[in-house]
Amino acid sequence: MNSSFNPYAVGPVAEAPLETRTDFVRKTYTHVAGAIGLFALVEYLMIQAGLGNAAVSLLGTSKYSWLMVMGAFMGVSWLANKWAYGGASKGMQYAGLALYTVAEAVIFLPLIGIALMRSNGAALIGQATVVTGFLVLGLTAIAFTTKKDFTFLGGMIKIGCFIALGLIVASIFMGFSLGIWFSGAMVLLMAGSILYNTSAIMYHYSPGQHVAAALSLFASIATLFWYVLRMFMSNRN
Repeated sequence: MNSSFNPYAVGPVAEAPLETRTDFVRKTYTHVAGAIGLFALVEYLMIQAGLGNAAVSLLGTSKYSWLMVMGAFMGVSWLANKWAYGGASKGMQYAGLALYTVAEAVIFLPLIGIALMRSNGAALIGQATVVTGFLVLGLTAIAFTTKKDFTFLGGMIKIGCFIALGLIVASIFMGFSLGIWFSGAMVLLMAGSILYNTSAIMYHYSPGQHVAAALSLFASIATLFWYVLRMFMSNRN
């Protein structure tokens, strides 16, 4: 390894020595796994504390409740990303990842709570978890084995996310339901996002930004899991 190489220097990981690239990928996916573990633990503790049913009841008080939750989540996400990407200190970066992970667990509470109200709710969650895991593994394998730069998808993914957000807000105000086809479209969009983020790990991030890279990838995986679970729940209605 080149002893003069600075892992926090500006420049993509793709231009770094092989040992640095390998270490960056290992750290990124270790942090993704840690975020998933923390998400599962926080979700389990909140469900055990009875907060799942409380979240469902709270959102049922007004059709605008979910809009307020979304607004709060977007604010927290902005702050978490600022901390993780700012790079002021390692502690701040980890705080950003932890904050985002806990926020994801909170916003998942109503969906998990509704799923667990069904007799086969735990099975549905398990099936959605397995399907999401296989999708992530397959997409990751495609990104790494083909060695294709999928960051060209970034613009399309941003447009797709803005359209999806618009449809969600419109559904809240106008009272129509976004069915299984919307969930399917979001699964495809998040699949593209995972391909994009996997490529970005090598092409857009500097070697010292593994925490920020993990946050971005975890966000796509969590959203993918949300819509896979919604598809399973819709299919059992």
